[in-house]
Amino acid sequence: MLHRLGLRLRILLFFAALAVGANVAVAVGLVLAYQRLGEPVLLAAFQQVGLIAGLVILALVTWVWYLFDANVALPIIRLASKLRARAHAAVEGAIEEPTARYLGDLAPAASATALTLSETRNALAESVARETSRLSAEKSRLETLLSDVPVGVLLCSGDHQLVFYNGPATDLMNTAGAPGLDRNLFDYLREGPIRHAHQRLVEAGDPDAASDILCTTVVGARVLAARMRLIAGETTKPGYVLTLRDVTSALASYARREALLAEVFDRVRRPAANLQTLLEVLPEGEQAPAKVERALRQEVAMLATAVNDLGRKHDENRHDGWPLSITRASDLLDGLRARMEQAGLTAEVGEAPLLLRCNGFEVIGLVATLAARVAARRTGNHFRITLTEDGTEALLRLIWDGEPLPVSLLEDWLAEPLEPGVPEVTGRTVLSTHTTEIWPESSGAGANALCLPLRAARRAGRRPAPIPRAVVYDFELLSKARNEKVADTRLEDLTYVVFDTETTGLMPSQDEIVQIAAVRIVNGRRVEGEVFDTLVNPHRPIPPSSTEVHGITDAMVADAPDVIAVGRAFHKFAEGAVLVAHNAPFDMEFLRRAEPFIGRRFDNPILDTVLLSAVLFGQTEVHSLDALTHRLGITIPEEARHTAIGDTVATADAFLKLLPMLQGRGYDTFGSVLSEVRRHGRLLKDLNEAHLTEA
Repeated sequence: MLHRLGLRLRILLFFAALAVGANVAVAVGLVLAYQRLGEPVLLAAFQQVGLIAGLVILALVTWVWYLFDANVALPIIRLASKLRARAHAAVEGAIEEPTARYLGDLAPAASATALTLSETRNALAESVARETSRLSAEKSRLETLLSDVPVGVLLCSGDHQLVFYNGPATDLMNTAGAPGLDRNLFDYLREGPIRHAHQRLVEAGDPDAASDILCTTVVGARVLAARMRLIAGETTKPGYVLTLRDVTSALASYARREALLAEVFDRVRRPAANLQTLLEVLPEGEQAPAKVERALRQEVAMLATAVNDLGRKHDENRHDGWPLSITRASDLLDGLRARMEQAGLTAEVGEAPLLLRCNGFEVIGLVATLAARVAARRTGNHFRITLTEDGTEALLRLIWDGEPLPVSLLEDWLAEPLEPGVPEVTGRTVLSTHTTEIWPESSGAGANALCLPLRAARRAGRRPAPIPRAVVYDFELLSKARNEKVADTRLEDLTYVVFDTETTGLMPSQDEIVQIAAVRIVNGRRVEGEVFDTLVNPHRPIPPSSTEVHGITDAMVADAPDVIAVGRAFHKFAEGAVLVAHNAPFDMEFLRRAEPFIGRRFDNPILDTVLLSAVLFGQTEVHSLDALTHRLGITIPEEARHTAIGDTVATADAFLKLLPMLQGRGYDTFGSVLSEVRRHGRLLKDLNEAHLTEA
């Protein structure tokens, strides 16, 4: 029992026992002396002597205890905390503890030990860095490669928790909120097809088998074509790789074509049947009666209108499904000039700051082939190529000096294959793919041209800032043990969301949130790409005194979402995680006030870094965020202090250093940490009651 008590409490009990023992010894001595003398008149004198002796002993023992506590116990605790910070949290530097001067050589020995540990750690880190530099470079190249894969790629554990995802997967599933490591896949995709495919592959027992499935997103009902393959080497509950491709637009295009085809049959069938009936009743070789002739003309007009209308709709939707990508005009023109020069032609190419939606290979092949055939009809082989903007189109002109090209000859050329070995690709099919035409025209002063309009052109503007597409992964999650009871779960197996709020004031019952930020910690590391950071419109003025602290003004939050929208988004971000904050009751009070409005309850387990600091460094230390980060060797940039995201990142980094220190003290589970926290104050009593009773 005594080993569970703190050092200072044990020393206090020792001196208390010493005081009690001394007083008992004095009392026993006085009683024996009084009995031996046998003089009742001396009883009062003996009592006075006993009382004075007891008070003197109590005062002396208290004074000695105070000196021992201040100069021995407290310095030992501080030295132990600083040694533990350097051992488990990688804090650098010598140990400075002025109050340890009465501990003899203990403080210098502790400082020397810390310096030696730091030097050894640095030397080991340099050695490991040198040995792993090649692997790091390969890892970086692999991440870059996977981030540029055009399809969404997911890696999931056997429990359907996300272990890896890339940028395209984020885009595909973002309708249900940004994905996150160790989150359940079924928060984003409907589970039926995925569970069935996983079960089929597990039962098949073939490591090379794959299953093609069609699934939909939970929000937005986007239809995704997916392929699932199990991870080799996994036996029980094997994980799997899932590749995703959005086929919603393809299915919609197919549906439009089917609807157009049905409309064709419906609108053409009736006029055709009427015409057939009229022709059958009309005697052969005789003049049609006036009524029949009017009916014929009416039906023919209706048929012509239907055909023209359907042809227009077909032209509008004909490009659906064709792989037309965005191509820079400069790239297209450069490729065209190279192709023509290879054929012995020369081309003068102008500048065109345009972006085109086209199949560049086909357009280059068509124009270069036509240029070669035009050159074969005349003596010159020099051409000029221009590309000009015309509304939403771009007009590509192949210009030469000489006679014009007859339309009939151009039609013959368009019917011929562009390449001898590919007879199905003709000039006409290229024009059909791009829903366009090409025609000859005069270019003035004895020059003629072929004009080819290219659809969906736009001016090339300034390149926007790149969107981060880094892959996010942690392969250790594949073998992560899971425990349904939070109190029994090891600290490293929990997912944490560290958060902070900025408010209009310090009264949760009266003030409002103006900013909230959070980061996720999964498997003992902060996930860089999973960040929640937003301003909140409090729908009330922000006092100047608050603006001086966090720098947020009324103008900055005027267009920000309100606490209802932000609260729901944050609740989703923090779902299934332990909430961590510095002085958590303050921030949680604001969130609890918003619960009736957002229709959600923040019933997550909660840890407070103020109390964790008290557990590890003692209650007599200062536990502000600045003091804690300074103690752990963490620097908060001045511009980030008192901003929600700046304080959140600082708290997260501090928490990551506190975790191994807690484990070094033997607090391995959430329940053990919470029990120890409550010995240092009852600040979290109501916040975690449910999660302690689970155990």
